[in-house]
Amino acid sequence: MVHVYNCHPFASQQIVQVEQAPRLVCCGGGALFVVASGRCKVEAYNLERQGCPLICRFATMGTVKSISYSKIGDYLVTIEEKNNATYLQAYTNWRNQAEEKARVGVRLLGHLLGGASVRSGVQMEIIEIPLSEHPVAVACCPVTGDLLVGCENSLVLFTLKRQSPQQQNPQGLCLNMQQSQGQTSSSNHSALDFERSVIMHVPKFIPKQVALCGGYVAVQADLEVLVLKLETHSESKATDESSDTTESEDHLEDQADFLFIPKHQELLGDRAKDCDIPVSIEKTGLEDKRQYTLSYVLFRRFTPEFFHGCSVEETQLHSLQLYPFFTSHQSASVDEPACLFCFFSLPAIGYLYSLKGGVELLSTYEYPEKILEAVLTDHLLHVITRSALQCFTVRCAAVAARIVDPYIDTTMKACPPSSLEVCALRMQLFIGLRSICVCGCHVVLLSTADTDTPEETERSTQRRGLSRKWTISSAKETTAVGHGWNLYVVDTVTPLTLYQEMDEYSRQYAENNPQAQSLQHILSEAHLLLRTSLLQTSEQQQKSECDPTMLLQRDTQPERNTAAQTDSEELEEALRQNCAQLGDCFSRARQKDCHLALPYYRMSGLSVTEIITRNRPLPASPHSYGLGFLFYLKHYLLEETEQSLSQETADEVLDIFSQSEPSELISVCASPSMTNISPARTLQILQRLEDTSGVLVPLTITMANMMLRLDDLPQFTQLLDRHAEMLLVYSFIQEPRLLLHAGCGAEHTLIRPTALTHQLVKSHPGLLVAGMVALHENNKIQLEQADHIFKELGCENCLQVDFWEATLMASSQEAVIHELLFRLASIYIDRLTSMTSMTSDTHSSFDHTSPKRRSLKSADDLINSCSHYGALYPWVTVLSPAYISSFQHQESLHKLQLP
Repeated sequence: MVHVYNCHPFASQQIVQVEQAPRLVCCGGGALFVVASGRCKVEAYNLERQGCPLICRFATMGTVKSISYSKIGDYLVTIEEKNNATYLQAYTNWRNQAEEKARVGVRLLGHLLGGASVRSGVQMEIIEIPLSEHPVAVACCPVTGDLLVGCENSLVLFTLKRQSPQQQNPQGLCLNMQQSQGQTSSSNHSALDFERSVIMHVPKFIPKQVALCGGYVAVQADLEVLVLKLETHSESKATDESSDTTESEDHLEDQADFLFIPKHQELLGDRAKDCDIPVSIEKTGLEDKRQYTLSYVLFRRFTPEFFHGCSVEETQLHSLQLYPFFTSHQSASVDEPACLFCFFSLPAIGYLYSLKGGVELLSTYEYPEKILEAVLTDHLLHVITRSALQCFTVRCAAVAARIVDPYIDTTMKACPPSSLEVCALRMQLFIGLRSICVCGCHVVLLSTADTDTPEETERSTQRRGLSRKWTISSAKETTAVGHGWNLYVVDTVTPLTLYQEMDEYSRQYAENNPQAQSLQHILSEAHLLLRTSLLQTSEQQQKSECDPTMLLQRDTQPERNTAAQTDSEELEEALRQNCAQLGDCFSRARQKDCHLALPYYRMSGLSVTEIITRNRPLPASPHSYGLGFLFYLKHYLLEETEQSLSQETADEVLDIFSQSEPSELISVCASPSMTNISPARTLQILQRLEDTSGVLVPLTITMANMMLRLDDLPQFTQLLDRHAEMLLVYSFIQEPRLLLHAGCGAEHTLIRPTALTHQLVKSHPGLLVAGMVALHENNKIQLEQADHIFKELGCENCLQVDFWEATLMASSQEAVIHELLFRLASIYIDRLTSMTSMTSDTHSSFDHTSPKRRSLKSADDLINSCSHYGALYPWVTVLSPAYISSFQHQESLHKLQLP
């Protein structure tokens, strides 16, 4: 399903004035390359300037049948025909042909020319690339600048090299070209060259289009697409070759009276090797010491459905593309893209696959009418029909975000899924469109209004019978004297402008139906649009700095970096606004998606008070709160944060839960964010909850805590005395925040006791120690965190020792036992050897209200209930001097008997 939104992705358009009717066009590096009909000449126009003025023009060796541009190396490669022979040519330093009078050097692959003209870098070179087979298609790698040539039954890979003309040996050491190069300057004497590295033999497969990107090779026939991965190894390895590729098909040729229809197939990942297309590798690079291995990545075959009136022409594949996606999180020295996508299309449907990290079909594009060509870009998929240009959204950013950010799809961050249905934007009408190419924000369209259209040619050449092999009719070329042709340059709007238009539509949807699926979808589309821009902001700046067409503009516009920073800030602000809208959308969503309100609200940067304001129910339904909003609010209150809500906001939160989820009131009141809550008002709400739900121990403790805040100590004691000590301890295990704040796995410096804990030191020390022991044994706090709490309470030498003794009796962890035995032995010895100071320390270290309080566990209690204390030896009394007979001395001496 494809959603349709009336958002306009195009800003302006202009017509490029060229002298002759164009037949082929391509663009890249800020330039538009035009090949005129019936002429052996290429003209380059500047896309970055108004009116697209002419940059240069140069003659070709023959009639150009195909032309491609590589930004890495800034070179052009063409398939040309002359005297019924086909040639492959590469053009370097073509920008120096502004006057069309400069000298041109012609050389063979691997043979550098000498002379001052080459060393000074002012001469255009034509590199003839010999091939043993007829070249059909050509592609340049956008990552490395390597060249892939598709021939009949084979694919030839040429590695881009940089050679120095000063070397005496033209076959000297070659260095890989690793960065984009503009015209060769006088300070850089290197020149471009290619080395034939690998030949991939693909019998029974005649390519129509090829693509190359970062070691991935894609080849397309009429009805099949095959994607391979070519990997290099520095160590010598025996390359794995496929099965025999010389299998004869004579038995099929003899059955000419029968129609052989291959079945429809989609094989992903390792399963792709099960296709019936064997591929073998022939290494040809003389200087390349690496070994190559080949693996299958993707295979897709389509079959015409003749019974449904589907002809071969209607199933013919086109627009094959391997598209890399770089992110700003990558290092500038890393050439490998974060993600890689493969796109190809039928006339009625297109397919977008993600190749890295597992092959996956991301999106299926169902076109409203037959399309001729399609081009994938960062933000949009541009397609043309005979009469319109239309854009579809893409899912590249959804995949990249999950690769670069490990917190995506957690409670911290979120991103719309890559399986989100695509949408079509408003189309732009034209007449007689033929081809499309894209360079940055410029979409170049070629249109001709010939009376004999390719569609009519196809209808006239439809087969009357069925044969074993498919026969595809080729489109009629535009004549040299063609009429009604136009060359358009359509500029797309900025992502921020397109987002703002989507935002306007989303507000209209929200007014009509806040819970509509269309609202969630368009907000997700806008989110991906912004995320794409933010993921690639830094990378695009790096590319533009390397782009030879932008060097002069950078020098003449010193404010460019400031403007880029401002754009990034605007994008981030727009993303926060979009996250707030998505949070509102999911806060009212159904239970399946309501949890997404939490990460989107967090990404929005809104305060709790602002989010509560956005989610207040309408007067018609005063007690209706969305599941997503309640989910967010519960998680916020569960967080250990230093920020406390104001009394007004805290009381409103209490009202929300008393109306929607009364069972969560105990947890809400225990939250550290709710410290400013009104105790009297809270008591009324808790009392109503007790009347309806019955007497609950955690509820009683919460009510006692509110009484404590009202300074009603008798009522506080009366409420705690309702239940036995062990029941109160179990409640502390269920809700540790009754005793501690920020004690669940946080650093000990953030742990602090609650007001209830301070009161228990004075009135119920045994309950406090028992509760702390229970929290430790249930992994709610660490031993060091408990020590920090007792130091905060000012009773580290009395209740802390009681806690150690009680933990020693309860713990089964050997490490904890040994640590406590050492600590307790040190305490006992210190009390025995420092009698004078012991007395003063006892009065100061015990609780200030009862300085003479005895320990909670006597020596007899420890000996009888803990195996770590031995039996009392009779001669121990001899060690007690007659002048010392205090109870504390006797207890410490008895407890010192360790095993």
